[in-house]
Amino acid sequence: MADEILVEDDVRAATGGWWLVLLVGLLSIAVGITILFKPGDSLATLAVLIGIFILLDGILELAASLMHSTQNRGTVALLGALTSIVGVLLIRHPVGGIAFVALLIGIWLIVVGVIRFVAAFEMSEHRGWNMIAGIVELIAGIVIVSNPNIGYATLAVLVGISFIVNGIGMSALGWSLHGLRRAAT
Repeated sequence: MADEILVEDDVRAATGGWWLVLLVGLLSIAVGITILFKPGDSLATLAVLIGIFILLDGILELAASLMHSTQNRGTVALLGALTSIVGVLLIRHPVGGIAFVALLIGIWLIVVGVIRFVAAFEMSEHRGWNMIAGIVELIAGIVIVSNPNIGYATLAVLVGISFIVNGIGMSALGWSLHGLRRAAT
């Protein structure tokens, strides 16, 4: 009986931030859709929008790495630090040219894609979805890094799709955490 209470408390503590994960996923989808439907906006606006989102994502990943329930805390912290740095650079230097912005986004997508793909093998839930999301991010990053002088519209489409895929994955994870939390009560 006492063990069941401890398990329920652990599950509730581990899933307490479900709404934050869901919110980040929904914001990612919104940013991705905005990028896809407004590719004519200036590069500076795109860089700052993406930079803000990436910085927030990095901060959340750093916060998640501090939680005891997080697996691979070092990897999550490294990803959070790299993501935060890219976010700050995009916010601070939005008019660095399309090649600079493309390289930053491409490198970030490659790192996130590889980590998401490898992490998919460590979790049983949503393994397929995380693998697909990681592959899409990895391919988009490779395409961008291999030719950073790609057109603005191509960059917007690749980044927009990546943000939408990431957002769907994060939203699904947040909703799953919510379900676990409700089941623990």
